[in-house]
Amino acid sequence: MILPQNFEQKIGFAQLREMLEGLCLSALGRQFVAKMTFQTKHDQLLKLLQQTDEFGLLLNSGADFPSQHYHDVHPHLVRAALPGSYLDVAAFFAVKMSLRTIRQALTFFTQAEESLYPTLRLLGIGVQVDRNLLAALDKVVDDEGQVRDNASPLLSQLKQELIGRQSQLRKQIAGILRHAKAEGWIPGDAEPTIRGGRLVLPVIAEHKRRVKGLIHDESASGQTVFIEPEAVFELNNDIKDLENGYQRELIRILTALTDQLRPHIPDLRKAYQYLGLLDFVRAKALLAGRLEATMPRLDARPLIRWQTVRHPLLYLTFKEHFKDSPREVVPLDIELNPERRILLISGPNAGGKSVSMKTVGLVQYMLQCGLLIPAADGSEAGMFDDIFLDIGDEQSLENDLSTYSSHLLSMKQFVTLANKRSLVLIDEFGTGTEPALGGAIAEAVLDQLNRARAFGVITTHYTNLKNFAERTEGVVNGAMRYDPERLQPLYRLEIGKPGSSFAIEIARKIGLPKQIVERATQLVGKDKIRYDRLLEGLEKEKADLELRTAEATKAERRMKKAAQEYQDLKKHLDETTLEVLRDAKAKAKLLLKDTNQQIEATIQEIRVGQADKDKTKDARQKLDTFVREKLQIEPPKPKATRELADASTLKAGDKVALIGQDGHGEIMSVKGKTAEVSFGGMKTIVKVSQLEKLGRAEIREREKKAERVSYANSGAGIDMTGRMSNFSPNLDLRGERAEDALHKIMAFVDDAVMFGIPELRFLHGRGNGVLRQVVRDYLRSVRAIASVQDEHADRGGDGVTIAVLR
Repeated sequence: MILPQNFEQKIGFAQLREMLEGLCLSALGRQFVAKMTFQTKHDQLLKLLQQTDEFGLLLNSGADFPSQHYHDVHPHLVRAALPGSYLDVAAFFAVKMSLRTIRQALTFFTQAEESLYPTLRLLGIGVQVDRNLLAALDKVVDDEGQVRDNASPLLSQLKQELIGRQSQLRKQIAGILRHAKAEGWIPGDAEPTIRGGRLVLPVIAEHKRRVKGLIHDESASGQTVFIEPEAVFELNNDIKDLENGYQRELIRILTALTDQLRPHIPDLRKAYQYLGLLDFVRAKALLAGRLEATMPRLDARPLIRWQTVRHPLLYLTFKEHFKDSPREVVPLDIELNPERRILLISGPNAGGKSVSMKTVGLVQYMLQCGLLIPAADGSEAGMFDDIFLDIGDEQSLENDLSTYSSHLLSMKQFVTLANKRSLVLIDEFGTGTEPALGGAIAEAVLDQLNRARAFGVITTHYTNLKNFAERTEGVVNGAMRYDPERLQPLYRLEIGKPGSSFAIEIARKIGLPKQIVERATQLVGKDKIRYDRLLEGLEKEKADLELRTAEATKAERRMKKAAQEYQDLKKHLDETTLEVLRDAKAKAKLLLKDTNQQIEATIQEIRVGQADKDKTKDARQKLDTFVREKLQIEPPKPKATRELADASTLKAGDKVALIGQDGHGEIMSVKGKTAEVSFGGMKTIVKVSQLEKLGRAEIREREKKAERVSYANSGAGIDMTGRMSNFSPNLDLRGERAEDALHKIMAFVDDAVMFGIPELRFLHGRGNGVLRQVVRDYLRSVRAIASVQDEHADRGGDGVTIAVLR
């Protein structure tokens, strides 16, 4: 039993039902959405949840499952059931295409692995689509919804004759029209038109006697009359006869086809029931995808053990309206079991108490309607026979009920009907009357619900109810977390302790006059203030402990990471040191052996030569050569020197280079702070401050380097002709990483400039735009590039960049 009657509107399920209807492809699926009800049988509910879960897997797999032509043809089947009736072409087209969709769906589940979609496969048991019927439909109606010309031999013959007569008619009428225009009887821009199913000419009224024929109509102003020329009477008659014959034959074909379909109507009704059910399950799977919903483990007994569950509507709202904002729905961890059945939530206003209660009611109702729930994997859910809700202002003018009276009426129903398989949801329990009396009645009602072993989520501010929960088995306190320093709600539910309303603190924080706050403190009593301050202190201590725990956890992770890195580094250094030492010792031993041998040989050679000066010199030269080769010791080479140019010391003939450039040139003349320099035969004026004077060594080094480059470019090192002939102005960068792509772009542009290519194309695709940005940023930095633009829309649009070289 669900109470009240407008439960779905109050809890928010009506909005989810509307979303489901919008996700359906057809009226067939929407009919199932309208009939969706609260399930209390475990096996039936489990099957509904498994169907939705399997369809979600199907959608996520990207499988080619039919998603078009979910037509509702029940009105056509009703008409076809009447003997002597026939369906029109549009009806047969809808029947044909939807039957094809049904057959494709059946084939999909038949060919899929049996373990993938077992419950969805069972939906198709007993559903039949006669192949001969589909073939008969396809013979008459094509996939565009048009009648096939070869539906029957007579229809084909009539069609050909009709086309021939219409062609003759157009030729004759065209000749009459040209003549009439030449005579000025018909406006120059006029064309033949249709009146009464016959082709006519628009003739100026004053010339209507000039054109022999039958007047069919005239314009609203009376200035134009529509005449069927006498010369085309017979042709128009022939065409009309052929059209009538064509229509008669078409009706005969459609009637025969309807007769062929009529015996299959019972099977077709079952098939379309299957199609509507597929549409409905598909819509549920799509909604589950939007909610990131999962299938919990389903228990037949009453139970709630949800992890990180979110309010569905709140989640969708935040997802839609806060796309660029970090704001998210704070999830709840909640458990109701036979030992702790009733959760009493307290805390400050706007702290999330009502949202938590509504989340429980809406998610449980969703679940028992066959929808997956927005909770984390590993959640468990049970089943209830009843859900009772009391929320909001139910004041009734018609029944002369006050707000509190309506609440009491609800309480009466709850305590009368609630049992161990009921879920009771009450918002702001006991409010609406004098607090002491309201609190007392609320406590008595809560006690009765607990005695009935009902489950429930109840929100309240009353201290006596919090105390009742502390001392009563089966009832547990819950608090909405609150930041007492900043007086801001955290929207996190903590089960096991009551929450404070922070009324005095909030009043003080918002600036209520001090004397009013103090007087309120006196009126409420020391015990109440002490109780609230104790809760506030506990909240502060808990917040501090959580912060310190989080910091300690982070520090521990950092220490573990640093210790691991240290161990890895130490191990690497130890291994490397041992290896280096072994290599060094081996090399040193070998070098020492060779050196000793060479020294002994040198001494022996000097002795043999009896210290002859020339021989001694030769022996020493051999020893020096050995030392250079073995120890790789070379005498230092003089470094090329350069200095910044000075206008006062520069003169014609000096060798200079632009600062930071490899090439060099020769000073032709110096005028003040500028100099005329010849670079490779090209003279230019340069500021002296931009030049550096080269020494002889630097000049020789640059000349050697230029010779090497010239040699390579001449063909000895690089086949320039071959490279140019093989060069393509198109560069495909799709799938490249940004860094690798940039290197390819730079080399590609350099070659293009060298070869004088006029235009380049870079194929990078759309994607997230990173490659396009890399390509265009670099091209705009190259002076040799004249323009950068998108390719034509027909050839790739902004997925291709065109670069034109200067």
